Amino acid sequence: MSSLVEVKVPDVGNVPEIDIVEVLVKPGDVVVIEQTLAVMETDKATMDLPSSAAGVVKAVHIKPGDKVAEGSLIATVEVGVGAADAPVAAATPEPVSVPAQAQAPEPDKQPAQTQAEPALASSSAVASTEGYKPHATPGVRLFARELGVDLSKIPVGSGRKGRILQDDVKNFVKRAMTSGATTNGGGAGIPAIPAVDFSLYGEVEEKALSKIKRLTGQNLTRVWLNLPLVTYHDDVAIDDMEAFRKAVNASQGKDGIKVTGLVFIMKALVAAMQQFPSFNSSLSPEGDKLFLKKYYHLGIAVDTPNGLVVPVIRDVDKKGIFQLSKELADASELARQGKLKPSDMQGGCMTISSLGGIGGTAFTPIVNAPEVAILGVTRSRVQPVWNGSSFEPQLMLPLDITYDHRVIDGAEGARFMEALKLHLADIRRLLL
Repeated sequence: MSSLVEVKVPDVGNVPEIDIVEVLVKPGDVVVIEQTLAVMETDKATMDLPSSAAGVVKAVHIKPGDKVAEGSLIATVEVGVGAADAPVAAATPEPVSVPAQAQAPEPDKQPAQTQAEPALASSSAVASTEGYKPHATPGVRLFARELGVDLSKIPVGSGRKGRILQDDVKNFVKRAMTSGATTNGGGAGIPAIPAVDFSLYGEVEEKALSKIKRLTGQNLTRVWLNLPLVTYHDDVAIDDMEAFRKAVNASQGKDGIKVTGLVFIMKALVAAMQQFPSFNSSLSPEGDKLFLKKYYHLGIAVDTPNGLVVPVIRDVDKKGIFQLSKELADASELARQGKLKPSDMQGGCMTISSLGGIGGTAFTPIVNAPEVAILGVTRSRVQPVWNGSSFEPQLMLPLDITYDHRVIDGAEGARFMEALKLHLADIRRLLL
């Protein structure tokens, strides 16, 4: 006896839409449990979609370019006696069964060719419409958030029953750019950089940016235009910390967990955040209140072949350096393999961006909103430091703290850095 099992998208966190970038099976293929059926991509990472059943693929319900969500049907697999052992050549591919309601194109995807483009009302006119709620799908709302567009400024869309489509959002942005209006009340209409035909000057190669890099660029641009950022630079002597780290690793042996300097920075950063709660907060969209967090989750920026991703290490205040070292190593490896889940990159309180493995003396990291601050770290080096009577060599670690000036003022930022340096210079203080 055999039966048909529907393979669906599992829980992937609070993500409304996920792009299908590659489908790895076809009807007639034999699959086993946990075999990758397709590759999905979010704005932060790519991930494999595993099979929850073993047998013969009878139908595939997705194709590259489709958007899916939790519970979306991916494939139908025949399981049972002989199904999983049937050779691929003996299986007869069946046509994909598409529900009748799915055969008709969705209203949002129908081009509004016969409709005149609706005139967009001014911001003041929209603001005077009390109780107005824009009518748009979750996908369009996500697209609008990525561009920083307030959908309430678009009174009517070109979709069915006035539904707002992606084209409406694009047209709104174009109008805002040409008229000097703002898309979210925070940034001015900045003229676009003109296109240049670089092939006129020599040979060029065109390479598409990964989705992670494209959306990261959009997010960073939005932060740069909307947040008044201040970066404060300083150095701290870490001779004692480095000596202790080397002693710990020596006692671990070759097969033990290797402790990096980053875990000490994480612990010291949390200690400073506990002393200055405003660094562990987020500003409301209206800018009139702070959300002070009672948990301490740190995002760690990881360089990957597809771009920068930020896995979140949770409850840093409750964990020791060995546990943090293992979690950090595991998260970094998953990030490089593109296997982080969206939930692995959510909920951070503050981010650390470390260039210590590469070099540099200072840089200006950009805040990972809705966080209010980010810590940058570059390579430590031995420098001569005046002790009052002579110069002595000390291992100095450069630190860069960027913060949202709406929440944190200059004096508080400097005091926060002093507290962080105090804990790094003498890590025994972490025990107090």
